[in-house]
Amino acid sequence: MFCLSKNFAQNKSNDFYNDIKNYDISGILTAETIITDDNETLKKPEPIGFIGNDYQRFYIHFISVIKNNDNPYEYLVQGKTKVKETIRPFQGMLTIKSATVGKDADFPSHLQGFATCEINFYEDRKMTSTGSIKGTMTVGYIIDKNKLKYNSLAYDTDGFSNNEFKGKWTSYKTGVSKKCNWGDYRIPESGDLDIGAGEFSPDPKYFDKGWKYYILSMYGETELDTNLGKKKENEKWWK
Repeated sequence: MFCLSKNFAQNKSNDFYNDIKNYDISGILTAETIITDDNETLKKPEPIGFIGNDYQRFYIHFISVIKNNDNPYEYLVQGKTKVKETIRPFQGMLTIKSATVGKDADFPSHLQGFATCEINFYEDRKMTSTGSIKGTMTVGYIIDKNKLKYNSLAYDTDGFSNNEFKGKWTSYKTGVSKKCNWGDYRIPESGDLDIGAGEFSPDPKYFDKGWKYYILSMYGETELDTNLGKKKENEKWWK
């Protein structure tokens, strides 16, 4: 299995923290396409996530990510979250806490690395069912022509993932916290929700926890072939 944590361990990495301030990671978080190691350009799907111990589906979309001119390790983030039919705007800060760079034996011609980032996002307090999101995100990148780009070198490898977040959502009203994780292509610490080998595949027992259309898009529609699952998965719900 190839995943962020394993790839990180395999790399002979050097500290990149002092240098990453001269780069911009915002494009990695807002990328709409990725380029594979064979130069194929693919549409990148939205992050997949869950909230709570029952793995209720959690959606998040980054509308804008802007580097702070006064602190090159900080990025102002704006976006929206969605749980069931509840959509809420948020804003907050992503702060780079550490960064590495190195080479992997499978891709010796590329410099690649990871930034560990602290996340502090805040949904609109004036709205109901809102709270804060805090935790840690791991952002994978390659250095290409003196720019940081989305690391999709191992896209065709089992377990590929990027932009993995692990943290908690905490209600403003009650103070109760719920586990809230997401990622590109895979979700970290997703327990028995993910039964896939080569790619993320939610267990059908979570069908009614917001995974209905994702499951339909993977396993097929009815005999009418409506493609409802794919249509729903491609909806731009944040607009």
